Amino acid sequence: MTRPIALALTAALMTLAPATAAEKRTLPGIEEPYKTDAFIADPMPAIDAALARAKASGKPVLLIMGTGACHDSAWLANLLTTGRFAPVRARYEIVYADIGMPHVKDQGRNPDVPKRFGFRIKGTPTVAILDAEGTVRNRKAAPKWRNAASRSDDDIYNELMGQERERHD
Repeated sequence: MTRPIALALTAALMTLAPATAAEKRTLPGIEEPYKTDAFIADPMPAIDAALARAKASGKPVLLIMGTGACHDSAWLANLLTTGRFAPVRARYEIVYADIGMPHVKDQGRNPDVPKRFGFRIKGTPTVAILDAEGTVRNRKAAPKWRNAASRSDDDIYNELMGQERERHD
């Protein structure tokens, strides 16, 4: 008796799954939240400039290594432009470094960027928080942003706003 009920419940849930998976999230004021041109094709000068500004301002640098062709990278870049994320923009010197998708054969660009900060990219975006000297403050958390488009806005906001408490790991 319980087996037919379980099968019926499974079948009912499976009919809901495609609709849920196909749903796309929206961002206020952004027509295509999964596309962006925010990522800089030649990012090293922008990274150096952000580090120099960080020395002067005392702010950390938020280095987002990704590409506009990655839906998670584009989502995060667009999310950070929304009004809710103004405090995040105020807290960091932000750089969007176009590294392509080095975890996909022949899709990587600017390999000197992740190499400079000691990363082997397994997915994009990889989000590094740097101090003014270029030391990575979130080494363990940086690669975990590969699912940015699936994270809640609250989780992203809270993690980025709480990073200053994180010690070197």
